[in-house]
Amino acid sequence: MKKVVVAFSGGLDTSYTVMKLAQEGYEVYAACADTGGFSKEQLAANETNAYKLGAKVYVTLDVTQEYYEKSLKYMIFGNVLRNNCYPISVSSERIFQAIAIARYANEIGADAIAHGSTGAGNDQIRFDMTFLVMAPEKEIITLTRDKALSRKEEIDYLNTHGFETDFTKLKYSYNVGIWGTSICGGELLNSEQGLPEEAYLKQITKRDESLLKITFEKGEIAAVNGEKFTDKIAAIRKIEEVGSAYGIGRDCNVGDTIIGIKGRVGFEAAAPKLIIEAHRLLEKCTLSKWQQYWKDQVSNWYGMFLHESQYLEPVMADIEAMLTSSQRHVNGTVLLKLRPLSFETVGVESKDDLLKSKLGEYGEMQHGWSADDAKGFIKVSSTPLRMYYGLHPGER
Repeated sequence: MKKVVVAFSGGLDTSYTVMKLAQEGYEVYAACADTGGFSKEQLAANETNAYKLGAKVYVTLDVTQEYYEKSLKYMIFGNVLRNNCYPISVSSERIFQAIAIARYANEIGADAIAHGSTGAGNDQIRFDMTFLVMAPEKEIITLTRDKALSRKEEIDYLNTHGFETDFTKLKYSYNVGIWGTSICGGELLNSEQGLPEEAYLKQITKRDESLLKITFEKGEIAAVNGEKFTDKIAAIRKIEEVGSAYGIGRDCNVGDTIIGIKGRVGFEAAAPKLIIEAHRLLEKCTLSKWQQYWKDQVSNWYGMFLHESQYLEPVMADIEAMLTSSQRHVNGTVLLKLRPLSFETVGVESKDDLLKSKLGEYGEMQHGWSADDAKGFIKVSSTPLRMYYGLHPGER
């Protein structure tokens, strides 16, 4: 009897996979890798259902803190938004779920690993590539992809074999995570349409403006509205609670998938949007021009590599080292004003604020140089242009 680890989310595809492999004689270990998106109730239901489906063993692999320490932290350091829009939530979650599953399969000496990805999305690449690197001797089983199964076929199979399902055909599919909820289907399949209010899981419950204070120490969240947090995941959840009441962080992203087709996804991500914009404003006040410039370059690559399933590329550790170094003076509190469906960054209070310079105040008065110094600087700076247009006056 072969031992197989199924990456089990509790959804239709992975439920079918557990039952089908158990029926075919595999010793099935259903493993739910939690990166912070499952509630206690969902995890309890997953355990119950896994055994009903025929699993020999069910385990929850809680990798939420690992996910923060090895990914979310650096996405905050880098202000990472794919296409300047999408906080790379599902992409990064899948990598760490796959790593956890591969690690577990190695620990128990499994012969194979299975997942429920289809052949049309990015997740098949994230799972397969991670398994090929971390558990190269394991067989990879993907029933939904290999058999091109429809939802109806999977539902009929489960019902026929005694597992009553509620996997009805829904208009939207959701992936709920600590770093945002993605929304697929419905109007998003038509480029001319956006999502209606009812498509979002979190509705607007607060209308009056309010202020949110986020305090950072070396780039990491240290306090929210004055309340100190050592648990960074708890801090993220707190900011999500505050921001989602206003419906903040809703948007749609159009981008290029790993396999080359265009993809469109809706999302609601109050915490990532608020944290990243607050962090970005604090960096504008505390980092030098060239620190910001070069950090933006490597951060863009970091986010792209996460999305493209290249997290295990060795250069990622080098980028993380640079991002960590850049945060040594990113300390202070950022004030944001929240209102329904929007927010604005108001100001910064920081001992490392470079605006508080004794050399001068922009547009007001200089203290570190004279008027003649300024005129000399301007004249020298213009030398290359004066030289070029002196030779090519017709281009002026």
